[in-house]
Amino acid sequence: MGIASDFVLIVLAGLLGGLLARALRVPLLVGYVAAGVLVGPYTAGPTVVQVHEIERLADIGVALLLFSLGLEMSFQDLQPVRRMALIGGPLQILLTSLAAAAAGRTALGMPVTEAIWFGAMISLSSTVVVLKTLSAAGVTSTLASRVMIGLLVVQDLAVVPMLIILPQLGDPGHLPLRLARAIGIAAVFLAAVVVLGVRLLPPLLRRVLRLGSRELFLVSVVAIGVGVGYATERMGLSFALGAFVAGLILSESEFSRQALSDVVPLRDIFGLLFFVTVGMLLDPRYALAHAARIALIVPLIFLGKSLIAGGLARAFGYVNMAPWIVGLGLSQVGEFSFLLARTGVASGALSKPAYDLALTCTILTMALSPAVSGLALPLGRAWRSWRKPAAAPAPVALPPEALHGHIVVAGYGRSGQAVARVLRAAGIPLVVVELNHAVFGALHEHGLAGVWGDITSEEIQHAARIESARMLVLAVPDLSTAELGVDRARRLNPAIVTIARAARPQQMTALRKLGVDAVVQAEFEGGVELVRQALIRYPADGALAARLLAGVREEFYGGYLKTPSETSS
Repeated sequence: MGIASDFVLIVLAGLLGGLLARALRVPLLVGYVAAGVLVGPYTAGPTVVQVHEIERLADIGVALLLFSLGLEMSFQDLQPVRRMALIGGPLQILLTSLAAAAAGRTALGMPVTEAIWFGAMISLSSTVVVLKTLSAAGVTSTLASRVMIGLLVVQDLAVVPMLIILPQLGDPGHLPLRLARAIGIAAVFLAAVVVLGVRLLPPLLRRVLRLGSRELFLVSVVAIGVGVGYATERMGLSFALGAFVAGLILSESEFSRQALSDVVPLRDIFGLLFFVTVGMLLDPRYALAHAARIALIVPLIFLGKSLIAGGLARAFGYVNMAPWIVGLGLSQVGEFSFLLARTGVASGALSKPAYDLALTCTILTMALSPAVSGLALPLGRAWRSWRKPAAAPAPVALPPEALHGHIVVAGYGRSGQAVARVLRAAGIPLVVVELNHAVFGALHEHGLAGVWGDITSEEIQHAARIESARMLVLAVPDLSTAELGVDRARRLNPAIVTIARAARPQQMTALRKLGVDAVVQAEFEGGVELVRQALIRYPADGALAARLLAGVREEFYGGYLKTPSETSS
């Protein structure tokens, strides 16, 4: 059956790897990579035959992932981090390349040209892994996440000049002319894509929608993503970069949310292909034969890249947890390193041992990246606790009189804004604590008192006057932040009432064990409100509807959450 049988084998292996990863409580992509090792050419058992064709399908997965990222974002989203991306991005690539090349030359004994190739490969981070990790954690809209995405976009763009410059290292005479020509073509082509896309794509999709076919809309959206990607590839640029630009164009239209919803299942299937093919490239025999060297190099890659990216984030004014999140989040080696490695081997600039070393380190850092990035908040808090800052940040815009019996709202996202709006309308005094400085700026516009900082910090809680507060409402999506915030608040005020948001149903158990007074699961409450609105408009008996909804809440929360009827009684 050729490629069809290979596709079935990959999907089945990915399913088994995903189930194993879920059982071991590790990210799914780790299971997918492990599945790729099992069906790859270097291990016994069932083996994928049409490797090249599968790799091309996997490229579509990368393109669809970046296309969906573009749909989720807008040009305005990148405005707060444009300075870090445009200046810090090239600096990060340059510093990481120099450090890795120096290490390759001195510690690994590589020739100069080969060391430069090695440094360029190490400088790139994985857009696919980072986006998967951010999406799984539900934090794609935070400031630190935007910084990482901005840096990743610059890295992906940098692949183009790398592919031009690196093969010419042996013949540098014509390099400036070729580089200028390539940059000019890229700039003109991307500008044309943006202009034509803004003018043509929305009217085209409106015509498709008038036909009344949801299926044609999906086909049109996918065709736009992969079509623009293919066109950019034909112009000598990245296939995935073109798909990302197409997503950015559509994100400014009214079709972005529906297009994203339709593309996600297709993206996930093709994304599975990508991670399995990554695992197929790993030769376990090479890894075992050079285990000691790899065991030393992989941690050094994580450490070096974390220090450079995190240090640059701090140098550009990002404080608190952002440098830790950015540094550890971008500490892996990325998928475009495979492209550079293949080009290096084809041009004769990379030897087979250097190729195998770079490939093995890339795969291992990608597989371990979710676990490493998960250490950002614990390590950041431990560092801050060890340093023991002498002075607490001063409260911003707090009332001059002593607050007592107020409510502290942690997080000013959509949920936090809704809470703050209602509390203020009810005349209840409140203080908002927000870590994202860009979001924090909106507090002044809304006339709210607030403190900029991390709710897990005792200094920040002092600034919010948690000792005299009556209640702490945690509207943050991160479980560890909520847990540590509750723990610190109770040390300062044992009588405080705590209410927390659970981003996922599984988080409710952990928060209940911590003794949080009330836990609210946002998705469930959204479903209950949908049902309530449906019953109101059906119409149904009001008393019966209230009893049914109370029963549903009782079953879901197990009596743990007080309902409005219980409160009034």
